[in-house]
Amino acid sequence: MLFDIINTGVKMNIEIQNILKKIEDYGYEAYIIGGYVRDYLLNIESTDIDICTNALPKDIIKIFNVKKETSSYGSITIHDGKYNFDITTYRKENNYQNRKPQNIEYTNNLLDDIKRRDFTINSICMNSEGQIFDYLNGQNDIYSRVIRVIGNTYEKLSEDPLRILRAIRFSIILDFDLDEEIISFIKNYKQLVSTLSYTRKKEELDKIFASKNIEKGLNILKEYNLLPYLSIEYDKIVCVPDLLGIWAQIDYSASYPFNKNNKRIISNIRTVICDGVIDNYTLYKYGLYISSVAGEIIGIDKKEINEKYHKLAIKNENDLAIKQSDIIAILGFKPSIKIKRIYKDLIINVIYNKLDNDYETLKDYIITNWK
Repeated sequence: MLFDIINTGVKMNIEIQNILKKIEDYGYEAYIIGGYVRDYLLNIESTDIDICTNALPKDIIKIFNVKKETSSYGSITIHDGKYNFDITTYRKENNYQNRKPQNIEYTNNLLDDIKRRDFTINSICMNSEGQIFDYLNGQNDIYSRVIRVIGNTYEKLSEDPLRILRAIRFSIILDFDLDEEIISFIKNYKQLVSTLSYTRKKEELDKIFASKNIEKGLNILKEYNLLPYLSIEYDKIVCVPDLLGIWAQIDYSASYPFNKNNKRIISNIRTVICDGVIDNYTLYKYGLYISSVAGEIIGIDKKEINEKYHKLAIKNENDLAIKQSDIIAILGFKPSIKIKRIYKDLIINVIYNKLDNDYETLKDYIITNWK
């Protein structure tokens, strides 16, 4: 079926059109397919563009003068301006093992390529003239706001369980419904999610947690009893725009691949949440970012936190008017743990405005209280 798009509110960028026409100029077919076309129809701007073509990988390499394929599956990646293009040859895929097709057969038939994909809303194609080719009624599902699998639901979701999370993610981000076959499959085979790597699970959960419909997402994951198979647990979550702020409220497996800095941030947010207060020392120790995220979760006004932070006499130990070496010189002590205690005492007194951050004031305090 061929549909002409009229006044969608989004125009095809010339950079995108040029990539398609460059392939066509060599005598091959080329279509945008998947997320970009879906978003085009929904008036959502996208920068990641999948292109399918009957040109073989070696032909694509020649057309765009790239040195080699970017993956073992005949995919060529090109960056042009703000756009990322992923160009693949029409293909059939068979015999999935560990989510990867063991047999790939290049084909000259666009429909063969479309049928191997996941959901009807991602099956719609667009050519360089902006014409829409919709062979599997994907537009109807977009207008009906429903996520539906291409072909046999059991086969598609079984061969790649990541599609379970992708279906849920699309449902949440686009605010679409899952069709009954997907819901039935999830209820009966949700344990397949546990076979996914923690990297893949985190990628999908990050997108769900970053969505404006996060509350819907949290409810769906619980409703379908997916939490044990995702190795996460949560009760009531305060939905905040900060992704790490969401993860800080979740009990998750240590196998999730957070980097060292993110682990530190999550740990600090949790500590502040547990303390339940954000005073001058909290702001000094954890900074404005951690304090603001935690404050939003425990219900402390962000403006209040911001004003309090900017009124701090010192924001880090380098701001203190006296150094540990000065304390040693004033008291005639050798470097020791006691010097560190004195230094911390000064910081706390200055933070709580009990002492002015002035060298002579701090010197007098040291002599009076620590000599």
